[in-house]
Amino acid sequence: MITNVDADFLALPLDNCSDAAISAAKAAGALHVDVRIERTRSGYLSLRDAKPETQTDETNFGIGVRVIVNGAWGFASAPGVSIELAKKLAITAVEMAKTSKPLSTDFVSLAKEPAYPNQEWVSSYEIDPFAVSDTEKKDRLATLSSKLLKSETVNHTSAHTHFVKEQKYYADIYGTSTTQQRVRVQTQIEAISIGAHGFESMRTLAQPAGYGWEWMGNSIWNWDAEIEQLPTLLAEKVAAPSVEPGKYDLLIHPSNLWLTIHESIGHATELDRAIGYEANYAGTSFATPDKLGKLKYGSALMNVTGDRLTEHGLSTVGFDDEGVAAQRWQIVKDGVLVGYQTDRRISAVVNQERSNGCAYADSPGHVPIQRMPNVSLQPDPNGPTLEKLIESVDDGIYILGDKSWSIDMQRYNFQFTGQQFHRIKNGKLVGQLKDVAYQSTTTDFWGAMKMVGGPSTYVLGGAFNCGKAQPGQVAAVSHGCPAAVFNKINILNTVSEVGK
Repeated sequence: MITNVDADFLALPLDNCSDAAISAAKAAGALHVDVRIERTRSGYLSLRDAKPETQTDETNFGIGVRVIVNGAWGFASAPGVSIELAKKLAITAVEMAKTSKPLSTDFVSLAKEPAYPNQEWVSSYEIDPFAVSDTEKKDRLATLSSKLLKSETVNHTSAHTHFVKEQKYYADIYGTSTTQQRVRVQTQIEAISIGAHGFESMRTLAQPAGYGWEWMGNSIWNWDAEIEQLPTLLAEKVAAPSVEPGKYDLLIHPSNLWLTIHESIGHATELDRAIGYEANYAGTSFATPDKLGKLKYGSALMNVTGDRLTEHGLSTVGFDDEGVAAQRWQIVKDGVLVGYQTDRRISAVVNQERSNGCAYADSPGHVPIQRMPNVSLQPDPNGPTLEKLIESVDDGIYILGDKSWSIDMQRYNFQFTGQQFHRIKNGKLVGQLKDVAYQSTTTDFWGAMKMVGGPSTYVLGGAFNCGKAQPGQVAAVSHGCPAAVFNKINILNTVSEVGK
């Protein structure tokens, strides 16, 4: 297990730069100052039919200084790191705050947070993906792709892996200084069938996660076993009948349900969105603060937490980008809305004493904004296994894997598809269907949840590419959940719907 931040990052003049920026900004009139020095390296490799297609290796490196002057924000950033640059950015940030003050509609203040001097945190991983040769990465994807291409069902394959190392130093005027390093990997491999039936595909269910290159072995996720099954699953899908629209009980696997959580709970409970700060771009939320403690979000089986602590979570950190220590809290308890995601600014706006640590910027050139933590549906501690959940369904569909989705700007009316749709009759899987989409409203859907799987069904899913804000920022986020059964959800036929 890697336990220390890379020595070459620690060798940078981190403390000297932050001290210089904070001193310069204070002297120019700032009451709040924070400094971020960041280096984020992103690698990407894709193969088409087991042959290299695209490869990139990019590093974003620089410093950002944020200030508050007379209740107005100021921010300045630049690539590179030096003491003189830090001073210059601090003065520029103060000037920006003074310039923007006449246009400001809010008086900015921040919720308080204790100081955390000289803190270091590293995410849980074993193999730095950037220490693995390009040849080894290519060979791993090519080997898995070649196994798929041996099947008569598979005409083409697509494979890609995306890996990121994020290093971040933060210091503020109150005495907090943190240095953090985290790594994440996302890999997907898809089998494609083209013929008289048209076009069908089947993708691996492996989720992005806060691991290093050890993720691509078989000890955590059994890639070889899944690749062996994929051609058979694809052949069944090609031959499967198109779904008859109607009401079905749904058993939804975590590889699909994570995305429904993300869109209908994760975004809906961002407090900045709920009070209107994202209305111009990302939309608002039906889950407004007047409903806190009152809104029946779902059935009594529904318990959802937010956290920045889950091991291997994509939103897991030691401290957020405002120096707030990582926490865990309740968002939905026994089906009722009881909490939101907040940063220090939004916490102050709604008179909360403390932020729950949801500030994040995706680069030194962007201002930290409120971003989603790991938002997860908790399993029933004594809940059933996957086999028992299947046996509980008399007439339904078992859905695995995510694909397309659509949801309105208030995160209320939605529609989701998936990778695999298995018909359930009298508690048994009896073959695949295709062209399936489930449609509902957020509260109707979660209110229809009638069984929640136990810990053995729990999987941590997520995405690298959650977008928000203007200018746009991207963040990685995880959503854990068990398999769950939903009563009589509306099923659409995607082919017949397109034809309407």
